[in-house]
Amino acid sequence: MRVLVIDCQLAGIAGDMLVGSLLDLGVDIPRFIEVMEDSAKYLEGCDCLVVEVEDVVRRGFRAKKLHVKAKETGHHHLMGSKLRDAILNIADDFKLSENGKVLATRTIDSLIGAEAKVHGETPSEVHLHEAGSIDTVVDIIGTVYALDELGLTKDTKIYSTPVAVGGGIFKFSHGNVQSPAPATLEILRAKGFPLVGGPIDFELTTPTGAALLVNIVDEVTPFYPPIKPTRIGYGSGTKDFESMPNIVRLTLGEPTRSSLMVDEIYVLETNLDDATGEVIGYTIDRMLQGGARDISVIPMTTKKNRPGHILKVITDRENVHPLTMLLMEETGTLGVRMYPSKRHILTRDVTSMEVKLKGLEGIVQVKVSRNREGRVIQVKPEFEDVRSLAEKTGRTLREIMSLVTDQARREIASH
Repeated sequence: MRVLVIDCQLAGIAGDMLVGSLLDLGVDIPRFIEVMEDSAKYLEGCDCLVVEVEDVVRRGFRAKKLHVKAKETGHHHLMGSKLRDAILNIADDFKLSENGKVLATRTIDSLIGAEAKVHGETPSEVHLHEAGSIDTVVDIIGTVYALDELGLTKDTKIYSTPVAVGGGIFKFSHGNVQSPAPATLEILRAKGFPLVGGPIDFELTTPTGAALLVNIVDEVTPFYPPIKPTRIGYGSGTKDFESMPNIVRLTLGEPTRSSLMVDEIYVLETNLDDATGEVIGYTIDRMLQGGARDISVIPMTTKKNRPGHILKVITDRENVHPLTMLLMEETGTLGVRMYPSKRHILTRDVTSMEVKLKGLEGIVQVKVSRNREGRVIQVKPEFEDVRSLAEKTGRTLREIMSLVTDQARREIASH
């Protein structure tokens, strides 16, 4: 498990700044340029795309600066639906990881959703103006590609400082507006992402930068978490301000102190005194399908000494609202308590293991849990796979579970 900290508390964040800082962490830049320029074939009205990366100095600090130049047929700002299609097609063609594809999809959906709400249009019909440019495609795909190349779309806890948004008035396609731009503010609001105004009169955080940030980050913190830095990357914006360096800083490293990881989850819970077992069971099934990580039902005694249950759900931040609505609709409860909670967890991975018993061969999925030092803490075979072997061999479930667990431990120890 690694830790990445996005420090955007001074100069905010834009898509090109984030890409530049990721490239500075050690991405193969010639290969990156080749891949990004190949995306032109998916962009309507783009005959040729030239991507450049240069080292610049901003107030005495070196940083990577991304430049995107497009030869376009006319002036094109893509509709939201076309921009989304282009990004998803590129993600498939470039063979981005599944986590990377999810990140790209969530980012463009955040951007389109915010623009649609601000302008009073539907997501499929909204015209993205500045956010609909070819730069936006390169920013989103470039960020996800770089994260994949660095191995940061899995087994990485990503933190961010509160994001600086600048201030003052700036001009764009709809005339003069205040900073942060309406779409930027809506993106941050929708995800509950904290911002800080200033420190200068300028638009420091763009809608694309905000959309990437809120979907990448696992946790926001005003201070750096315990970390042993291994690499530092700096990405530059276009402007060179007199009073401060226009850069975003990424710090990549390893967690320190505890042998356990700290994870943030959200807990939803409600008291039920008139829901049948069938209703509770059906609700549990639907919530697990809807993204709940775990669900427990606890017996209790309610007012007037009636028997009831506490239904407790563990989930991620993005699933809080839909799961709350589902819980209310299915059970009829009038209120759902919600609170964030931190927990210590072990790293977990699933491996496939071939098992031979009484002439029968089967594949069993085995979950292996380790601490940060890599020491195996627990080995647990998948229940359904073990049950299938028990039924085929006529041996007890406990016996098969023990045999498979012992074999898994031996194979892990031999590697």
